[in-house]
Amino acid sequence: MAVLERIRSKGVLLIGAIGIALLAFVIGDFLHSGSSYFNKSQSVVAKISGEEIDIKDFNEAVEQMTEVYKIETGKAELNEQMTSELRNQVWEMIVNEKILNNEAKKLGLAVSTDELSERCIGKNTHPLIAQRRGFAGKNGQFSREILVKFLKSLDQTPTSEEMRQQIASLKSYWAFWEKTVKNSLLQEKYAALISKSATANNLDAKMSYESRKFTVDASFVMVPYFTVPDAAVKVTDAEIEQRYNKQKEQYKQDENCSMNIVVFDVKPLKEDFDAAKEWMDKLSGEFRTTDDVVGLVNSNSDVMYDGRKYTPNTVPAQLKGFAFGGATGDIYGPVFVNNTYTMARIMQSGISQSDSVKIRHIFLLEKDAAKADSIMGAIKAGANFGELAKKFSAVKESAELGGELGWIVEGMPGMDKSINVAFDKAAGELFTLKNAQGIQIIQVQEKTAPRPKVKLAILERKVVASPKSNSRIYNDAKTFAANNSADEFQKRAKEKGYVIRPVNEILKSNPEIPGLQQSRQLVRWGFKSAKNDVSDVFECGEQFVVALTTEVNGKGYRSLDKVKDAIKAEILKDKKAENIISNVTAQLQKQSTLEALAAALHTDVKVAPAVNFASFQFGPAGMEPAVIGETSVLDLNKMSAPIKGMAGVYVVRTANKVANPQPMNAKMELLQLNSRMSYSLPYMIIQDLKDKAEIEDNRINLF
Repeated sequence: MAVLERIRSKGVLLIGAIGIALLAFVIGDFLHSGSSYFNKSQSVVAKISGEEIDIKDFNEAVEQMTEVYKIETGKAELNEQMTSELRNQVWEMIVNEKILNNEAKKLGLAVSTDELSERCIGKNTHPLIAQRRGFAGKNGQFSREILVKFLKSLDQTPTSEEMRQQIASLKSYWAFWEKTVKNSLLQEKYAALISKSATANNLDAKMSYESRKFTVDASFVMVPYFTVPDAAVKVTDAEIEQRYNKQKEQYKQDENCSMNIVVFDVKPLKEDFDAAKEWMDKLSGEFRTTDDVVGLVNSNSDVMYDGRKYTPNTVPAQLKGFAFGGATGDIYGPVFVNNTYTMARIMQSGISQSDSVKIRHIFLLEKDAAKADSIMGAIKAGANFGELAKKFSAVKESAELGGELGWIVEGMPGMDKSINVAFDKAAGELFTLKNAQGIQIIQVQEKTAPRPKVKLAILERKVVASPKSNSRIYNDAKTFAANNSADEFQKRAKEKGYVIRPVNEILKSNPEIPGLQQSRQLVRWGFKSAKNDVSDVFECGEQFVVALTTEVNGKGYRSLDKVKDAIKAEILKDKKAENIISNVTAQLQKQSTLEALAAALHTDVKVAPAVNFASFQFGPAGMEPAVIGETSVLDLNKMSAPIKGMAGVYVVRTANKVANPQPMNAKMELLQLNSRMSYSLPYMIIQDLKDKAEIEDNRINLF
């Protein structure tokens, strides 16, 4: 069975339209709908509304998502950061599904088998299916015919263990999309039901229209809050505490911890630079004269020579001028840039070649290889290549497309290098490729315009920390961490010149500490530690880290001490506003025009054009909702009283009132209001359900 192999892009046979497109399917049924997946174990990653999520099921979901990412991106390995991101995606999917299913069950909402079938494979195909690249035809549009062929391929009787595994994998991919569509339909039904109680009415429609019915140009004077010195305003502790108690709900917090950390960068020491220079000095002469450049480079360089052809866009930037300005045999360097020694040698210059070629093929198994010559002869004599592919090719997926494999790029991941010969062929030319499985008849259909290219051998050595240097840096970190207390932590860091970096309010769900790669282990330690604990040495990417826990906070409210400064700033602004309003009010009793007021306040008059109640911006002043509201109801050509805004105190005068020429259309207003609501409502519903659900997140104990 070739379908899964085509998805994985393992060789030239995988380059066809279906093979490339089917990458979209590789996700898998991460929620494991079958009951056999939900066997309880001692490890519970979460409890969602009383239902336990087993670590085994969760890990299987993450593994499937990881495989998807690898296949779709062509990356063989994932770093810790990407793994954490995928783990978080699976978490969000599971939480959303469990919460939604619980609510739907209470309301009697369900998706029937017939309904699901219609939306997955029927005429009313759901966008989640129709938008999959694997089901697109030659025109790029969804093809139900291709979808049906894919589903039929899942019913094949496996002839080998490998084929059985491939079919099982593809069935899992399809199960994912079925389940995703089912959950989407369920959410749509739930949102539609709830939206009936949150719909706009005629009063909303009238208010919406009235808010835009008139616009005015607003001339204004603004006195910024910063013109009043902080020292001129007194804020007492009692006032801060009173404000804190009044708006305490604003200061809710989840469990969090804070740390001070000292980072030891793993970087090369002097002896590492000396060793790299000695290496380059030793090899530079041989690199200039040897006849075995490839052997020398591939035995010593950080950059292997594989015969690739560099274009002006792919050649290393510092080598571009040399590569496309020199001749075969020319030598560059050695140079030392960005901690890297580099030499280069032009292996072949003057190449002019296409970047991409479009090809089609007929694949004959070894037992049918003898037919190749006669098929080639028939094609050259004018036979239809596509019809011959359908009749003779052993790769049915491409055979059904007339042998079409689409466009290929030289050196693309997973492609058999033997196909590179196609880039040297002319459009329309036929050639054959043999391997252990059989023989391919390949025809070049089209080629992009040729571009200049060059073959380079690059001798390169980046200076990195040696194992000896790594050990020395680790020992420095270990010495710092040993027998340390909170006071000693500060003292020793100061003595050694180490920089202490505060990391505040880390959450259990944080995949890592900002700026520290692969630091999830440090997050886990933080929540198991107590205040003033000092950690052992943690290896975080290319750094060693020692941490001191400064706070461990439970779920609840942030303390007054932590928000005191922010509250004080609010009260300061309020009192400054009172001060400015008093001063401006006094000036208004003396000045009869806005211009005179501006002169008295040593400022100028600005204009906010076309303001109405629905405006988001108040001209050059930016977001000032209170000022916009006051302006929209101010009598024409009148000056307002002082208005407390976000950045300062305003006095406004309106002019040039313009009416909306369009009469009110209640139906259209309601349509627009409900349309806007429909975009945000599903998200708001899920968030509200999550806020109210009992979710016990134990990931910190496991990951």
